[in-house]
Amino acid sequence: MSKEVIIIGGGIIGLCSAYYLHKAGHQVTVIDQSNMDSGASYVNAGYLSPSHLIPLAAPGVVKTGVKWMFNPSSPLYIKPRLDADFLRWTWAFNKSCSSKNVNKSIPVIKDITVFSQELYDNIKQEGQFTFHLDKKGLLMLCQTEEMLAKEVEVAEIAKQNGLDVSHLSLKELKVLEPQVELNVKGAVHFKCDSHMTPHEFMKDMKSYLKSNGVTCLTNEKVEDVAFDNGKIRAIKTSKQTYKANEFVLATGSWAPILSKKVGLKLLIQAGKGYRINSMSDTGITIPAILTEAKVAITPMRGFTRFAGTMEIAGINHNINKVRVEAIANAVSNYYPEIKLTPKEMENVAVGLRPVSPDGLPYIGKSKKCANLTIATGHAMLGWSMGTATGKLVSEIISNAKTSLNIDAFHPDRRF
Repeated sequence: MSKEVIIIGGGIIGLCSAYYLHKAGHQVTVIDQSNMDSGASYVNAGYLSPSHLIPLAAPGVVKTGVKWMFNPSSPLYIKPRLDADFLRWTWAFNKSCSSKNVNKSIPVIKDITVFSQELYDNIKQEGQFTFHLDKKGLLMLCQTEEMLAKEVEVAEIAKQNGLDVSHLSLKELKVLEPQVELNVKGAVHFKCDSHMTPHEFMKDMKSYLKSNGVTCLTNEKVEDVAFDNGKIRAIKTSKQTYKANEFVLATGSWAPILSKKVGLKLLIQAGKGYRINSMSDTGITIPAILTEAKVAITPMRGFTRFAGTMEIAGINHNINKVRVEAIANAVSNYYPEIKLTPKEMENVAVGLRPVSPDGLPYIGKSKKCANLTIATGHAMLGWSMGTATGKLVSEIISNAKTSLNIDAFHPDRRF
């Protein structure tokens, strides 16, 4: 049965939800508070990464985070503040940094990222999409034997879960990347990973949706929700009031603001990430993560992207020059011949990634509201899980059997 569906949020999750809901025969409207041309969906590393099996909430992360708290250039920065939502999230995050959480999350993350990869492939095969999608894997570059040993351990876990991965010596690495000088000991190569140029996919998807009757409303902020008897009756934006049968909350880091209006306290913190683009010919052909520095590098169509840091400091788009310089320094440290220019560093952009306490997204309906489907909290894996999340949202609203078991993603789960 066709339903009228309003999706709040026009990032990767919102657009993929619109795509699959439209395919399922529903009438879809997407509403976004921005112009739908910036944010995390446009500045990310473009990875489709089943390799990222280990959730952010893992043993030792809190200890490392405390150590890094006083270093403004550290890969992970959690700004302490007296805010009730932040304190609740911090408590839950601390509780989730356990081996139990990691062991529970690994198969779940693998299943949704592999499924999402397949769905990106399917969309690419449709004649209307021209976005860049490349399958060269992902290199985990290590400068120390200690880090290399840790990455080999993760690789073994990935192998046990059916992923294609291998350990490379520096000599083998140079065969794969002959055009760049590398200052590393060796690497792990996740052949299972793919990469894209994000803005191309977003442009293609917006064009497809608009040409197929999906309404996209930009620069409209949802300000209030008419909610009674466990259902949303309407939403009020800065411009108008809208009614629908079903609603999707895909507003990323802003999700807790609206979820509170239906009595749901979603634990989410914004994790700021930075990106620097270089139009120079860097010689890099395979995406890589500089493991000690936690910097991601992606050869995209026409440029190379350098991205990094996880800065949990509330919802803001302030740019910390020290963190920008840390990314640039890390690049030159691992690739001695590559120097990012002052102009490239000035053109830095940031995006806010919604981080849940346990590192898993929220996908599904809360008992608090019968006609609201939550789709947020993906942290660094929003792009990797985008299409699968959209497909699951469509199946939930269509009352169909979901392609994956979504129990681990329940919005009402406790930490």
